Amino acid sequence: MSAATSLRAIALLPLGLIAASAFAISLSDLSNKDATGGLKAALEQGSSLAVAKLGAENGFLNNEKVRIQLPKILEQARPLLQMTGKGRKLDELVVQMNHAAEAAVPMAKPLLIDAVKSMSVTDAKNILTGGQTSVTDFFREKTSARLAVQFLPIVKKVTDRSKLSTQYNSTMAMAPTMGLVSEDQRTVEGYVTKRALDGLYTMIGEEEKAIRADPLGAGSKLIGKVFGAIK
Repeated sequence: MSAATSLRAIALLPLGLIAASAFAISLSDLSNKDATGGLKAALEQGSSLAVAKLGAENGFLNNEKVRIQLPKILEQARPLLQMTGKGRKLDELVVQMNHAAEAAVPMAKPLLIDAVKSMSVTDAKNILTGGQTSVTDFFREKTSARLAVQFLPIVKKVTDRSKLSTQYNSTMAMAPTMGLVSEDQRTVEGYVTKRALDGLYTMIGEEEKAIRADPLGAGSKLIGKVFGAIK
């Protein structure tokens, strides 16, 4: 069986989606071109929407699903810091951390789109036969390492505005590394970069669920044709 024929067969497997009655076609009517085209359209749309939502003003701060909280060690020290008059600084740091993530996320869009365009037959098979997070898993695998590198300097530029952030980094640099903090919490910018990526993939996952649940509502005839026809 050729790779194209194999992909077509995989694309026609059930994904547990609700078919739209408006599409009076059978699964066998879908061509390999339609299957891959619909999949790519869905991936591009979902990732673009996720970036747009998070990159908007207060996109992280006002979203409880992705809002970045203080590193655990700072949260535990909050009572003491409040007693020493630094409670407001903690609140300011939370705001700046979320704004830092917000500033970095728009850089993700080109890499996400490139990942879609370069999607291989194997990638498509894995997505079409995967679970409800297969799209999100695809993006995380293809983009997380490069995005972390790109996000970090942007995040640092914003978080460095907080004196508390600078103090935290200085303290962690001198503190023993006997498992007191995880690797991503050694610096505020490293912590925020990790949480920004987690938030991005969380929102891509939300868009993925929405498309799977209502393919017609995705606004693309091709997405609706492919995902709406899969029962």
